[in-house]
Amino acid sequence: MHEPGASARQIFEVGKTVNTPKPLSLIADENGRISEKPSREEAEKAVRTLIRWAGDDPDREGLLDTPSRVTKAYEEWFAGYEADPIEILKRTFEETDGYDDMVLLKDIRFESHCEHHMAAIIGKAHVAYLPDHRVVGISKLARLIEVYAKRLQIQEKMTAQIANAIDEILQPKGVAVVIEAAHQCMTTRGIKKSGVTMLTSRMLGVFRDNPTTRREFLAMVGSPSGGDVSFL
Repeated sequence: MHEPGASARQIFEVGKTVNTPKPLSLIADENGRISEKPSREEAEKAVRTLIRWAGDDPDREGLLDTPSRVTKAYEEWFAGYEADPIEILKRTFEETDGYDDMVLLKDIRFESHCEHHMAAIIGKAHVAYLPDHRVVGISKLARLIEVYAKRLQIQEKMTAQIANAIDEILQPKGVAVVIEAAHQCMTTRGIKKSGVTMLTSRMLGVFRDNPTTRREFLAMVGSPSGGDVSFL
């Protein structure tokens, strides 16, 4: 059982008691339901099935190692399920000589995957917070974005998750998150509209309540992708 406050979905390694030479991986969903994670062998078998369904032969030379490569790629693409935002942000610093102005990290590139089609989402995030006596290392903010990006996502939820995690763990005076990204589920399939960028934002605390603070943040972020769109 995971500790209170841990990330919504974690991977636990436990031993199976009957006729199982390897550890059994279990996953817990957001409602606490436990289910068995498929083995690597099962995952590779599923890739072979998809190759056949696509119309190719998984036993031909060029595809022999593809199931293994795909499962390894999935371990990288979805590594966020094994990371805990609390662990990333829990170490803070209070020796700031009274600094109480905005902390902004902008243009943080990320790669994620759409939970509807498992197509790539490629974009950048801008994250700011107004400290209340303590700050966190800036690399931790970039890592937090990676945690949520390395999961199956929709951009709206990812934006809220990043902002809520900073707000709940650091407890600053306010948090602002803007994400701009291109979705390959829209650019490479379906309507196939290239050059389209989706923008989402989440403002909490003073960034929501104080128009001056919000305008300062948006001015520092600037127009998305160098275009003419304004958040103001």
